[in-house]
Amino acid sequence: MDKRTFLKKSLLLGAAGMAAGSAFAGKITNPVKGRLRGLEGDRFTLPELPYAYNALEPYIDAMTMEIHHSKHHAAYTANFNKAIAGTEYADMAVKDMFAKISTLPVAIRNNGGGFFNHKFFWKVMSPTGGGQPQGDLADAINRSFGSFEKFKELFSTAAATRFGSGWAWLLVSGTELKVCSTPNQDNPLMDIAEVQGNPILTLDVWEHAYYLKYQNKRTDYISAFWNVINWDFVAEKFAKTAEI
Repeated sequence: MDKRTFLKKSLLLGAAGMAAGSAFAGKITNPVKGRLRGLEGDRFTLPELPYAYNALEPYIDAMTMEIHHSKHHAAYTANFNKAIAGTEYADMAVKDMFAKISTLPVAIRNNGGGFFNHKFFWKVMSPTGGGQPQGDLADAINRSFGSFEKFKELFSTAAATRFGSGWAWLLVSGTELKVCSTPNQDNPLMDIAEVQGNPILTLDVWEHAYYLKYQNKRTDYISAFWNVINWDFVAEKFAKTAEI
């Protein structure tokens, strides 16, 4: 191959690569429209995100969001439907399943938790998030933890020290707010949780939630998370579940 032919082919390959990259960028930055349907007869469907895949940048990158939502969450949703299909649990409310999860098949625990936890996780984040909570939620945090900064420290530590994969949580438990973490796809609504209650904030610390951008630096991902927390949603959940 002469030099002119080589350069021509190289330019054509480069242009094709750029076009493919642009197409992928368009895919991951467009908002999800409508509900993403499951198979016919499935009870649960993958919920749409309330924002575009790139909306949380620079804190959480678009490619991570696209894979996390359309692959990981989609798989939990599909496998949850399979786990309950044709069983006595097929029409049971998810929270009722969690209340007796210790007696249910492990496939329901893992995939039901994965379906619910991710659905909740998307809602606690927002492109306009960050800052600090206000009003009754702020008062409750101060009463339970002493200050917002102390709460932030406890929550960040729970997320950072969760061995392996899992979640960090802020929850309403009886007459106070508590911070805890759970392994795998468990959550505080499950009867096997060490700390039980109604979750109002969560952070996914599975590696697939942050590894493309932060690699092994989980603490950097945790620090970035505080910039996207949707405190309006958290306050709404608190108002509906609080007994304090």
